[in-house]
Amino acid sequence: MHRISLQDKLKQHRPFDADEAEMLQQIIEFVAEHEDCFERSLSIGHITGSAWIIDHQRSHVLLTHHRKLDRWLQLGGHSDGDSDTLAVALREGREESGLEELQPVSDAIFDVDVHLIPARGAEPAHYHYDVRFLLQADRHSPLTISSESKDLAWVTLDETLQLSPEPTIQRMVAKSRNG
Repeated sequence: MHRISLQDKLKQHRPFDADEAEMLQQIIEFVAEHEDCFERSLSIGHITGSAWIIDHQRSHVLLTHHRKLDRWLQLGGHSDGDSDTLAVALREGREESGLEELQPVSDAIFDVDVHLIPARGAEPAHYHYDVRFLLQADRHSPLTISSESKDLAWVTLDETLQLSPEPTIQRMVAKSRNG
C-alpha cells in the first residue's frame, strides 16, 4: 500500500526526453519489484527525494557543493522509510539549506534520475532512484550550510550549466526555462 502514491505519480509523470523516459521506466520497475524500496538498508539501491529549488523569478536555482561527491548538485537525500517523496524532498531541502519557507510549485514529479553511488568504506556501490520536485524559495532568505555540504549558492540558470554540466542537471535547467 505504501508504494501506491509514488506509483501513481510515476505513471502521471511525462518525461522530458528519451533519457528521462528510460530512467522513469527503471524507477517504475524498481518500485514494483521491491516492497522495501524506501529503505536505505536495501543495498542494491533505494528511492531518494530531491529538491530542485528555484527563486520566485525563476532565474536562480539553489545548489549545494556536495561534500562526499565533490560536485554541485540539487539538494536531496534518502527516504529513510518515508514513502511520501515530496515530503522527503521538502525535509531534505530544509535540512540542507536552512530555508524554512520552502514551497512546492506542484505536488507532481518534476524530474527523475537513476544514478550509481560509488562504494565508500563498508557501503557497497548502489543506485539512487531519485524522484525530484520543483520547490520555490526567496533567494534573499538566509542559508545555513549543513555538514553534508561544502557550500550553498544561488546561481543563475546559465551558471548552473557551467558548475554542473551533467545531462541530468542540464535537463532540469531546460525544464525550468520552459516552465
